[in-house]
Amino acid sequence: MSANFIALKSLLTKEINRFTRIWLQTLVPPAITMSLYFVIFGTLIGERIGTMSGFSYMEFIVPGLIMMSVITNSYSNVASSFFSSKFQRNVEELLVAPVPTWIIIAGYVGGGVARGLLVGCIVTLLSLYFVNLNIANLGVLLVSVLFTSILFSLGGLINAILAKSYDDISIIPNFVLTPLTYLGGVFYSLTLLPDFWQGVSKANPIVYMINTFRYGFLGVTDIPLVYSFSIIFLFVAALFSLAYWMISRGYGLRS
Repeated sequence: MSANFIALKSLLTKEINRFTRIWLQTLVPPAITMSLYFVIFGTLIGERIGTMSGFSYMEFIVPGLIMMSVITNSYSNVASSFFSSKFQRNVEELLVAPVPTWIIIAGYVGGGVARGLLVGCIVTLLSLYFVNLNIANLGVLLVSVLFTSILFSLGGLINAILAKSYDDISIIPNFVLTPLTYLGGVFYSLTLLPDFWQGVSKANPIVYMINTFRYGFLGVTDIPLVYSFSIIFLFVAALFSLAYWMISRGYGLRS
């Protein structure tokens, strides 16, 4: 067993134990929140709206709500965990240890992906109480949710590196991530918007992630899959490169 594998396994184990140990704080709240969305938007409001893109409103919004929970939890897990390590100066031990930078990134991002996907599975199971889900394309479904989780885990890592205090961690989720998610087509189809606002919406990267994930369930999308996956992979590569550069240089980490 190589030293790199042992280091990666140790980091992953630590990260997964961290959020499973406090599951009442990390896994239950998003499940309750999404259940409220299902009841309010899907059941109560959905009956008045009718259909969306040929599907019941509940069927239409469920993929977006699942993806929203994955995005939020992937991001917050890495942001809080890495900043705690930085604040307690534990991360400095990693920087001086013979551990490659990509192992550090993979360990923390892997923990974020594990929590994001676990919450996504919980929300998916809860949604079955409200609607019958069919899977149109399993491959697209899995690839889109996996790489979206990786992308926002990387975003949380970068946020933690740049943050100077715990308050800084909440700025991006509250003032950037939440608005972009709500305007990312979770509750509506882009085809309902005028041409100008459709163009504006396409500047929102979350639109592409929600559309690919929705295609995996329903087989419909507002944006061609090749464009959506290109945007997702491009952002993953860009954020990984930035995180790698910041950690390898010790940017924002060394006192």
